[in-house]
Amino acid sequence: MPGQIDWIEIPAADTAKARAFYGGLFGWGSAEFGGNYHVIDHGPAGAIAPASVGFTHPRVYFGTEDLDASVKRLHELGGRGEEVEAVPGVGRIAHCHDDQGTPFSLFEPATRS
Repeated sequence: MPGQIDWIEIPAADTAKARAFYGGLFGWGSAEFGGNYHVIDHGPAGAIAPASVGFTHPRVYFGTEDLDASVKRLHELGGRGEEVEAVPGVGRIAHCHDDQGTPFSLFEPATRS
């Protein structure tokens, strides 16, 4: 559904410590997806991932049915977005900022045949 939160990513300098912390706090488990990226089990749809420059706070992904149209509308409303990226087998994403500079991301799921 457009505008619904579909995924979150929690950045961590030490993903093992972060997984232990959130596991202890909320009972979350995790499964490594690759590259030290850990998908959350028994919690929200999301992952614990290595922090990096520009990725130091949780990242929220809002769903959209048409990523290209959403990015176009984002620009019309004064926001800014990075290049659209394909995530093989998952869909497409774009990291964005609203018109006040607040970061968020957009997600369009892959079509299933």
